[in-house]
Amino acid sequence: MSISRSSASTASKKRQILPRAVRREQLIQATMRCIARLGLSSVTLSQVTKEAGLSQGIANLHFAGKEDLLVETLRYVTGEYNRGQIQILEDPAFALPSERLAALVNFQFSRSVTEETKMAVWFAFYGEAKSRPTYKAICAQADAKAARLVRRLFADVGLELDRSMDPVMVAEGYIALIDGLWLSLLLVPKKMTRAKAKRVAWAHLNGIFLTL
Repeated sequence: MSISRSSASTASKKRQILPRAVRREQLIQATMRCIARLGLSSVTLSQVTKEAGLSQGIANLHFAGKEDLLVETLRYVTGEYNRGQIQILEDPAFALPSERLAALVNFQFSRSVTEETKMAVWFAFYGEAKSRPTYKAICAQADAKAARLVRRLFADVGLELDRSMDPVMVAEGYIALIDGLWLSLLLVPKKMTRAKAKRVAWAHLNGIFLTL
């Protein structure tokens, strides 16, 4: 029986050997979708490979097991967010601290950050962090540098606007507010939209700085 050209092409694509980084990202993205749909504790390696359209053998080539895959998924999610955040916090292009703060707020409520799957994954891992030292360490390490830069940013904005306040306390309150708004975006998206969440954040900031 002859094989059609389209069938041969499909078979060739299935046999295609992709770079290690591409395969790892395919598996991590599939893991994120499974966590968002099923919950962290219910995810299995078999479900992930099925979601990715790959064999379990390929998964075993790239990750030591389910826990290794979950750890790398957490690193991926936290790393992606913190790279974007720190890029804004360290970018020398901003003329004024208040402009940098505006860019940070816009980033934190952008579509790429607040996408439902990412939010679900983020909170799934945070919920397990207390009982999982590895997760806790990754989350703490990812947050540490950004937290220092946010505190410095609030101190700079205070100086720019001539407002006397404790930048450490203000930054801690702001970070907690952002986490709470993200959780509302995930749990009650019809009530808390991205636009509304951003307005709430600005109302909080205006209450502190008065002139933003």
